[in-house]
Amino acid sequence: MASLTSSIRALLLHSLCLFALVLPSAAEKKLETDSLNSCQANSGFTASLFNLRYTPSKNSLEVNISAVSTIQARVVFDVAISAYGYQFYSLILDPCKLELAGFCPMVSGNLDDPFSLTVDPETAKVVPAIAYNFPDIDAKVRVYINATDGPMAGQSVACLEADVSNGQTVDLIGVKWASAIVAGLALVSSAFLSGLGHSNAASHVAATALALTSYFQSQAIVGLVGIPLPPVVQSWTQDFQWSLGIVNVDFLQNIYTWYQRSTGGTAARIIDTLNTVSVQVQKRSEPLMAPSISLFKRAEALVPRPVSNHLLGVVQRGTVRTSYGTYIVYGIQRVAFRAGIETTNIFLTGIVSFYIVMLFAAILVGLFKGTCELAVKARWMKSDTFLDFRSGWITVLKGILFRITLIGYAPVTILSLWEFTQRDSAAEVLLAVFFLLYVNIGLIWASYKLIRIAHRSVALHKNPAYILFSDPSTLNKWGFLYIQFRASAYYFIVPTLGYTVLKAFFIAFAQNAGTVQGIALLLIEAGALIGAAVLRPWMDKKTNSFNIAICAVNFINAIFLLIFTNIFDQPAIVTGVIGVALWILNAATTLVLLLVLIISTAIVFFTDNPDGRYKFMADDRTSFMKSQSQLAATGELDALAVTARGEKLGYGSGIDDNESLEPPSFRQGRRSRPHSINRDSMNRDSMTRAIPSVATASSSTVQNDRARHSVDQHTSFLPPDGEISRTASPSNHSVSRAPNASPWQRGAGYE
Repeated sequence: MASLTSSIRALLLHSLCLFALVLPSAAEKKLETDSLNSCQANSGFTASLFNLRYTPSKNSLEVNISAVSTIQARVVFDVAISAYGYQFYSLILDPCKLELAGFCPMVSGNLDDPFSLTVDPETAKVVPAIAYNFPDIDAKVRVYINATDGPMAGQSVACLEADVSNGQTVDLIGVKWASAIVAGLALVSSAFLSGLGHSNAASHVAATALALTSYFQSQAIVGLVGIPLPPVVQSWTQDFQWSLGIVNVDFLQNIYTWYQRSTGGTAARIIDTLNTVSVQVQKRSEPLMAPSISLFKRAEALVPRPVSNHLLGVVQRGTVRTSYGTYIVYGIQRVAFRAGIETTNIFLTGIVSFYIVMLFAAILVGLFKGTCELAVKARWMKSDTFLDFRSGWITVLKGILFRITLIGYAPVTILSLWEFTQRDSAAEVLLAVFFLLYVNIGLIWASYKLIRIAHRSVALHKNPAYILFSDPSTLNKWGFLYIQFRASAYYFIVPTLGYTVLKAFFIAFAQNAGTVQGIALLLIEAGALIGAAVLRPWMDKKTNSFNIAICAVNFINAIFLLIFTNIFDQPAIVTGVIGVALWILNAATTLVLLLVLIISTAIVFFTDNPDGRYKFMADDRTSFMKSQSQLAATGELDALAVTARGEKLGYGSGIDDNESLEPPSFRQGRRSRPHSINRDSMNRDSMTRAIPSVATASSSTVQNDRARHSVDQHTSFLPPDGEISRTASPSNHSVSRAPNASPWQRGAGYE
């Protein structure tokens, strides 16, 4: 064990030195702490407020304290300083030699006066330079107050512990904005590419962007667990809380507080009382139900009670308050506190954020539709540009809103379930029920529709990709569920939703049981990794590798979380090293995935043929999916076929919605001619109707998904011994195979 500890210590030192070289240093070096925690039962010295700041350039130590002492004796201070669980310095201080008023000897009473001390420069050299530069340093100072006379002579009469920070952190606003902008622009880019007709490229960009967003959410969920987390893990996971909708907007926070109070709830005021009360952010695996800790009702926690009033009680909420007036936050409330959000507002913050995004998305889609129509009328834009979007923009909007619902499924489910344990107000509980039912019923219904459509496609065409990718209405409305998967794995959205629900239940309901959370998350992530590696359900090899890598990192994170629960009773230095390792692993993974997404998306936009840089997928989706690069040559013939049948350009092929659930015999009778009709007569009639409309058809759009689907529906019911040629001549109505069949026919039974 000693050799292992030495190795870990050396590894930690090398890691600290490496990152100290690349991370910027603060303008002013400092060490500070904002809370003084009791570390033994029946401590004779307790503090409800404690702020300490050491500035090496001034050799000064400034202290602001509000404490109560019950000690009456001469004492000495036994000080131990540790970093990442490794104690590297200790000393004995005599308050009489330091001339500390009120400590020589210590007397019972209140201590409320701020004071400052001058630190000996020789003593200051004990602190290594890296301590001022490494972000979110996990350092701790523990002080035992030992009596030197009286009945308690030689014994510890109090124990105090302070977590030290240097002001450097990886919780950076730049990381939050950069990750959010890249993910958002990638999703917008995929929609733009789809509108331009590059469906294959759009589906790849969308799949990568969605996978990256889910990874951001997974990192944010790590921060929600009730497990004690090292400081660097807390800060790193805080960078991605925006992906769960946890964003602090001041005026919205005021609205949430007003709403809660107006509906009978009692708002927390932890943020408002920081000037008078210390808040401890839980970092260690210390039992929360110690004798000195109480769980108070949030209504009673508005103002700290006097230290002499040691009320002990447990309520349903997770706000922890010590008997001497300080608060301890952990889990979801820890995330809220670090974000500057009152713990009673986090539910509304997460829920409202996503529905604000949905509202803005709907407004932007409507504005884009109007802009496109205006540009076409003013001849600023070709009439066939964004034609699919302009013809079926309502369907596209539904698909976008469904996709946002899928992205927001994890945070809405977690926060709604968690609200059932908090009961901030009756109205908020009712909102939690509504939003929980809304997202689950909506996505379950969408999954049911997807499975029915896929089964119908298999029954009619022996291939689920046929209807799923040939019909633009189906693709744009329900494509968010399956576009990232191969056609035969369209069902994989169901286990994906189940995976999210399982995690949500353990995150929301096991906030006070960190070990249960750690074991459950390990099993869930192990199952997800095995399923992804064995089934490989995504569209191609690159996308599978991208997602399996994410699953592997999530599994490693789950292992680290289990270690943080201290279930293995490992040395504290091991926990410290694992915390740094989790940060390095996830930071490197995030950087690599971001670069992959940025580079692949940029290449698509600077390529003449975006679809051409991606290989044809084995599920033949590109045979059915409309693509600008593949269908330009056959667009006029498709338009001619539409005009010949007297149909209308655009959406509405009828495969989706109610018609997708009709029996095959009904649609066959409605859409097909009797088999006894002579094919030559059919050709003759079709060409006769088509000739007067050639001029109109030639000016029609190059891309027409309904035309392709309608032709497929028409020809799929012909006798099996022949096909109608797309290049039939008016002079002779011979039936022959086209020498160069269009790409949308490949894989559909036309060969």
